[in-house]
Amino acid sequence: MIVSSRLSRTLAIAFAALTPVAVAAGAIAVHAAEEVPATPVTKAPAPNPSLAETFRLRMHHLHTGEDINVVYKVGEQYEQEGVDKLNHFLRDHRTEAKADYDPREFDLLHALLEKLHKPNATIDIVCGYRTPESNHFLRTRAAVTGVAEHSQHMLSKAIDIRIPGVSTLALRDAALSLGMGGVGYYPTSQFVHVDVGPVRQWQFGGRSLQTASRHHRTRSRRA
Repeated sequence: MIVSSRLSRTLAIAFAALTPVAVAAGAIAVHAAEEVPATPVTKAPAPNPSLAETFRLRMHHLHTGEDINVVYKVGEQYEQEGVDKLNHFLRDHRTEAKADYDPREFDLLHALLEKLHKPNATIDIVCGYRTPESNHFLRTRAAVTGVAEHSQHMLSKAIDIRIPGVSTLALRDAALSLGMGGVGYYPTSQFVHVDVGPVRQWQFGGRSLQTASRHHRTRSRRA
């Protein structure tokens, strides 16, 4: 009992000798040891605009003689300035009226160039936007014209095109393979109609593919 009492007094004196700072530091150390370190949050790197894909189109208008080389889209974002330039370029050359094109039509043209492995090719424009008046004129100037009464051209969703160095048939086949809308094949006039309306296909002028196929088989048998 005497030993225990002396030990208690010794511990009490030793504790009293500690400075308030030392006591506080000890308490902080104990508290810190009880805390669980927070898991660091890793943030996804911010997208780098300079790494986004650039969508560019080069065109030559066969009626106005104008040329255009414009970026209309970067990544998933359409560039309004580029789109506006394309809308003006593709205006109805008969009336000078323009309309706001469905930008998916520009994506179709870009995808078509990629499909043909000609990303830097210039597209010859045969016909872009048409007013109802221009469409009626083209439709009624002959008994049979191949111009639809409710043409997608009037909805600014269609363009008639050629690509120098690419046959009309190869261009037609590439457009069909995309499955992005309507494809019209005009072998006599040597252009292809591409639109972002319903998926469908037609031909105007020239021999049908079925007739051409039969002719080829006949020639093969004779050879």
